[in-house]
Amino acid sequence: MSGQKQPVVGIIGMGDMGRMYAKRLKAGGVDSIYVCDKPESYETLQKEFEGTGIIPLPNGHSVSRLSDFIIYSVEAAALTAVVREYGPSTKIGAVVAGQTSVKAPEKEAFENYLPEDVGITSVHSLHGPTVTTEGQPLIIIHHRGPESNIKMVEDVFRSFKSRYVYLSYEEHDEVTANTQAVTHAAFLSMGTAWKNSSSYPWETARYVSGIEVVKVNITLRIYSAKWHVYAGLALLNPSAKIQIQQYSKSVTELFKLMVENKQKELQDRVWESREKVFGWKKNQDPPSSSSSSTSSSSSSSSENHQIRDPILLSEKILDEFSLGGSSNLNSSSSSSSPSNEGVNVNSSTPNSHLSLLAMVDCWSKLGIRPYEHLTVAGTPVFMLWIGVAEYLFRSTSLLSSAIQAALSDRIHRPDDIEFVVAARGWSECISFGNFDLYQKRFEETSNFFSPRFEEATKLGGRMIKAIQDMQAGKKTNGEPNVQ
Repeated sequence: MSGQKQPVVGIIGMGDMGRMYAKRLKAGGVDSIYVCDKPESYETLQKEFEGTGIIPLPNGHSVSRLSDFIIYSVEAAALTAVVREYGPSTKIGAVVAGQTSVKAPEKEAFENYLPEDVGITSVHSLHGPTVTTEGQPLIIIHHRGPESNIKMVEDVFRSFKSRYVYLSYEEHDEVTANTQAVTHAAFLSMGTAWKNSSSYPWETARYVSGIEVVKVNITLRIYSAKWHVYAGLALLNPSAKIQIQQYSKSVTELFKLMVENKQKELQDRVWESREKVFGWKKNQDPPSSSSSSTSSSSSSSSENHQIRDPILLSEKILDEFSLGGSSNLNSSSSSSSPSNEGVNVNSSTPNSHLSLLAMVDCWSKLGIRPYEHLTVAGTPVFMLWIGVAEYLFRSTSLLSSAIQAALSDRIHRPDDIEFVVAARGWSECISFGNFDLYQKRFEETSNFFSPRFEEATKLGGRMIKAIQDMQAGKKTNGEPNVQ
């Protein structure tokens, strides 16, 4: 940090993110860090951080009175109650931030319960506690107080080597909703559909290669996290609720067109959504930026999203991250399906990819172009979520195959039915705004997949690293970056 006097940092809430913040700030040179969690956790924290220079205190009152920069790192659902309890004790002239994924309730709580002589410059690291902070977006929201508070917050987090992004509270919630709400709904629904059909997708030949690898890995990555990580966005962000309702509607309407065999209506709707969201005309395979530098430089800003490198990798590389496949399928699956080895299953059994068709249809209906937010929220995980839809819609042949499968394929139809039911169920659950109901529904599916979380986390991490390398202009596993 700079030669100025260091602020005393306080962290209220020592969950996974609170612990990560405390440890990395201490390692980065912050001298004084006070932390607290629930009062019953005080002794446990004392033992855990003994000799580290991180000082646990009995409660948030103590942290608030001693600290110059206070970070509330608590679940979004609990934030208002915690700020109501400890906010009035905030030190005069201190700066307060909230490390929460949805900011509307945070803003309201801070305005209602913090003293007027306290500054508000909030933050949000757009990544989980196990991901490196280097190069990741760190959103800074300066809401109240002198401009010098921004510099203080920047200096505190300097050691993170994160990429600072400056937004308002409202802009933050719009960006996170537009990049995450629909994708969360899609992959939550996939997991619930597989659970309800009592099938592990990696034990089925239909889900062990290509684009299916990404869908399975993202789904397991979501369900291996804590439920409240996703509940806050879904239940407390008004924009997210609208998008999730539309996603359920898109799933239902597309499925009806499928079962009614309304070919023209389905084709028109899918190709129209492709053009509205990605900007690619029907029957147009978009060029990559590196192969179209001339046209890219002359394109208008409204067309720039048409000429860009694909987010995901080739199917050959994606196959290496499969939980199934010839090297990873359990013995019973391998012995019963020996002919699957080395075969591109996607090409032999086309899939409607209803979940992805509906994702882009939803964005189209709501006028959302997620590309526009990638520069802000472009973490590797977010890029995976958006990239899996782009992967399908980028190729006219893949998309045409999906449309044809939607109309004629009967192999995936039972899965599609389960998915429709799951998507409508999640939409209804979220419409109630009940955290307990969300937790119950999430954990039922999470428990079903839990035996494979460790392996999925490792494979997912490798896949994210491969995409990071590609985005950095490197080569991955001998494959060129541009397909």
